Amino acid sequence: MIPFDVYPVFDINPVKAEGSYLWDDKGTKYLDFYGGHAVISIGHSHPYYVKKISEQLSQIGFYSNSVKIPMQNELAEKLGKLSGYTDYQLFLCNSGAEANENALKLASFVTGRKKVISFTGAFHGRTSLAVAATDNPKIVAPVNATENIVFVPFNDTTAFLNVMDAEVAAVIVEGIQGVGGIQIPSADFLETIQANCKEFGAKLILDEVQSGYGRTGRFFAHQHFNVKPDIITTAKGMGNGFPVAGVLIAPDIKPTYGMLGTTFGGAYLACAASIAVLDVMEQENLMANAQKMGDYILSKLQGISGIKEIRALGLMIGVDMEKPAGPLRNALVFDHKVFTGAAGAHTVRLLPALNITQKEADEFIDAFKKAIEATK
Repeated sequence: MIPFDVYPVFDINPVKAEGSYLWDDKGTKYLDFYGGHAVISIGHSHPYYVKKISEQLSQIGFYSNSVKIPMQNELAEKLGKLSGYTDYQLFLCNSGAEANENALKLASFVTGRKKVISFTGAFHGRTSLAVAATDNPKIVAPVNATENIVFVPFNDTTAFLNVMDAEVAAVIVEGIQGVGGIQIPSADFLETIQANCKEFGAKLILDEVQSGYGRTGRFFAHQHFNVKPDIITTAKGMGNGFPVAGVLIAPDIKPTYGMLGTTFGGAYLACAASIAVLDVMEQENLMANAQKMGDYILSKLQGISGIKEIRALGLMIGVDMEKPAGPLRNALVFDHKVFTGAAGAHTVRLLPALNITQKEADEFIDAFKKAIEATK
């Protein structure tokens, strides 16, 4: 038996990581400007994070939610304080897809409705409802397809208004579309969605799985706008590599037993990892650093030959190239030892750790320029 590769993989075997760097089994050092799909929020092997997880594992690593786990209360309190959502409820689960799945189900439960509005370019996960609300025919199997999901062009307020009605259970939208190419919603678009959800009694779900946890300079990307969702989903940077996710639920929504449930969600190790991340974010002022370094990288990218467009908010950066981005990414990783991501044929996606330094940013910019020159 052999493992199935879920993505086309680079022939690189990382065996060690620290801060913004990886080392492979041959001793080669790489600058990580992707963080494994935005997962590494406070840097690889942060000493405080390692200490907290190690201490927790030496005591108790897991028991199910059939017992009290006080660490869940500690996590909820810290997350509420740092995000500003102190009065919300927190349901803990394991992945972004699971968070979105439960958010959609919860909205349907509490409204008694079936219809969901999603948007072109959306990516919400690979479980049944989450993938049905994802705009990617390559991953939506026939069993996942549902007539209850209506897709509307992203950032098109008029098109949204044409389909919004009293049958809608939920509108689900990303704080910033990551897989869709770092597409940033306009203030008018998000505010119109919110106003209409209130008018028709639908629930506004903000998918902050990739765009949350300080990545944009605010705790959640939607906090750059005048929007307060009914339900917020988060994952990726929440555990800095440990599988954990959360659903933040407005106080007026009252889940009952059976609506939400999980075996592994909110266990001791997951809570220890998540609390450690929040502690480091607060102690090291990482949201401010994400904004500062995002602005710095953006300023250095502007004017570089071969770039068509840059879309960025903090350290969530999409760079559209005039030529296909594949050869450029290959040159970066194999010739210049820099990991980046992709979002479509022409877009390079940058999602570095929130604590990157100016020195590391300059190292990336230098490699980026050289890789562009070599692939002209």
